[in-house]
Amino acid sequence: MAVVQNIKEKVHLPIYDCVNIEPGKQLRSVESSSTLKFFTNVQGKTKLETNLQSASLLPHYNTFEARALRVVISDLPPDFVPDNPDDEETVDNGDQELDVLDDKGNSFDRAGNLNPAANVLVTADIELKLTRAVELLRRADDSEDKAVDLDIYDDDVTLKDPASDLTDPEVDTLANLGATVTLTVDDLKGFIEDLDKKSPPPQQLLPNNGAGTLIGNLVYNTVTSLYVGEKLMIEMPTWFFPAGAGPYSEAGKFTTHGEPSPVATFRFAEPIFIDKQQNFRVEIEVPDSTTLKDVQKIYGPFFIWVVLDGYMTRDVQ
Repeated sequence: MAVVQNIKEKVHLPIYDCVNIEPGKQLRSVESSSTLKFFTNVQGKTKLETNLQSASLLPHYNTFEARALRVVISDLPPDFVPDNPDDEETVDNGDQELDVLDDKGNSFDRAGNLNPAANVLVTADIELKLTRAVELLRRADDSEDKAVDLDIYDDDVTLKDPASDLTDPEVDTLANLGATVTLTVDDLKGFIEDLDKKSPPPQQLLPNNGAGTLIGNLVYNTVTSLYVGEKLMIEMPTWFFPAGAGPYSEAGKFTTHGEPSPVATFRFAEPIFIDKQQNFRVEIEVPDSTTLKDVQKIYGPFFIWVVLDGYMTRDVQ
């Protein structure tokens, strides 16, 4: 369609860009630095992630009048399974010996004798997929005694004494005596944290537990900056830029960055103009190194959108 010469139209057309972490991956695989950059890399992204065609530039010879800036953070449950399920991280008890006890707290030897000497005591080793370890942690956290029991027949449990692994008949003997393996919240947290960089951040282990959420961790520990033509236009902690969008719940089990209303967001006192062919970008920086370590552990699916809301002036066609 031909362009009508010397005639422009102004339309309400926000521009947005997104940092996206795919399921089974961590933020460190997308951005390893302390700064997330928006509008600078738009190649290969879907319309869900960006509506720009060129990095840091408006389409064609358009100009843009930015009236508001929003930061929208998703609150999706993490998925720890990568494209190849065999590559999922595994959790084990390492050097910690796990007790094998009955409901009265009695321990066993491999013959089923109660409370034997330490040199014949039966203990357990576990090896869990990360997904199951997190599931057990949440079950333990929801229980009154902050613990969860594993059946000794569980495929992820191996019984042993200092000499060797137990045979199937010996496992049957202990099962008939009511033997189980008990894992506490602290046990499971410790095993998961032993994954170091591959462990999820605390906010994804026990989400919305009142001790802090992933969105809260990002909003209160990052700084958002807007640059136009390499000139800093605004720089404030991210809590200054509410999303004004997204789901909202009063039941306390869902977290969102501000009330989901377009008017409940930050507006510039005076519009910021982006001229044709003028570079612009938004950066979200994590200044604290300890917080950065947790942020880089975030597992997907996870989205952070930055939206510049305002008016696009473009050619009439």
